[in-house]
Amino acid sequence: MQTKFLIKKLAAAIVGLGLSITVAQASISSNSTDGIVAVVNDEIILKSELNQAKQIVAAEIQKSGASATAEQIQMLALDNLINEKLQLGLIKRAGVVPNDTIINQQLLAIAQSEGLSSLAELQSVLDAQQAGSYAAMRQRLIQEAAIAALWQNQVQSRVRISDDEIEAFLQSPESARINQTKYQLLHIRVPYLSSNPDANARQQAGMTALRVKSALDSGLGLDQAMKTARADYAAELQGADTGLIDAVALPATIAGEVDKLNIGQTSAPIITTNGIDVIKLVNKQQTNQVIIPEWQTSHILARIDDNQGADMAEQKINALYQALQQGADFASLAATYSDDTGSAAAKGSLGWVGEGQMVSEFEAMMKNTAQGDFSVPFRSQFGWHILKVDNIRQRDVTEQYRRNVAREYLFARQAPQAQEDWLQELRAGAYIKIYE
Repeated sequence: MQTKFLIKKLAAAIVGLGLSITVAQASISSNSTDGIVAVVNDEIILKSELNQAKQIVAAEIQKSGASATAEQIQMLALDNLINEKLQLGLIKRAGVVPNDTIINQQLLAIAQSEGLSSLAELQSVLDAQQAGSYAAMRQRLIQEAAIAALWQNQVQSRVRISDDEIEAFLQSPESARINQTKYQLLHIRVPYLSSNPDANARQQAGMTALRVKSALDSGLGLDQAMKTARADYAAELQGADTGLIDAVALPATIAGEVDKLNIGQTSAPIITTNGIDVIKLVNKQQTNQVIIPEWQTSHILARIDDNQGADMAEQKINALYQALQQGADFASLAATYSDDTGSAAAKGSLGWVGEGQMVSEFEAMMKNTAQGDFSVPFRSQFGWHILKVDNIRQRDVTEQYRRNVAREYLFARQAPQAQEDWLQELRAGAYIKIYE
């Protein structure tokens, strides 16, 4: 997180100074990986850590389309490591315990992306390449999760979005970004032939982008347009049919151009750091309302805990279900027998429930139960349930949605400065010694 932020600052400085800077990849590594580079409070930074961090920073700079000297890369890498050590020190002192379930889910997602089916397979593959790689990956995920939580906690306490700020934003032209608009686009990118294209390479990409626009204007589909437009261009063109996506999910440069188009129109070439983009607006859906379904529900719970095992809970819920089938009153049974004491006091009522508010098993059964009817017994992490859908409605939450999105948008705009201020304060109160 800090790396990307600092790279943006460096790129901005490079542009502001009008400098032409190149990455000297070979000169940023050292033959020696021994020794201490810096001390940060009770933490140390080894030369091996710095060498690895420099490689990561150099790769990220090249990927972003920016460039830097070896000295600048080293400065960024060391800065990142100091910030990281400061935050990890806070985390250690706070005694933060990682959530193993979440870490395992992340590792499993990585395994599956590599075609593996289990954590054991991932560990076997990684450790076969280099001993200890799996443990290192796991530790890195734990550290990243802890730093992200720390950052969120610190920045959220510093960024205060007032109701007046939200109201002002909603009254401004900028608020058009949060309208409920969905776009379907044909998006084709002409990538540059190198990470640091010269004038000739940019001209070649520009001519190819104009051919892309012509092909899309003529009505050709995505694949045919890329094939026709590429001609003798050395790099493969990149393209996608986005399907219907929310306007707020689009990058700012793309969103600004899409908003100018009518359905069927194609944009002029859009110059980016990684290439030249051309977009065609295939479809557009816009609504001024956000309507959500809600269910007025009641339930009876037979809890599974130390006092009531799974078999006993299942027997209890089945007996209650049989009573309901024979005409017993749901509210009376819930008030008398439900193990959820909170809702039992309200005769089983849970009030109005929307999507995403209940555990997945409850939500799925709720959606498949007719209004006025009760469900069959089903199990969740809490035990065995029977639910009843008392009523169903569609509720207009447009104003709430717009205010929530406006708050998130304003927070995202102010968060980078708050993050930088916090890191500067952290560094000002720390003991940091950098060795030559």
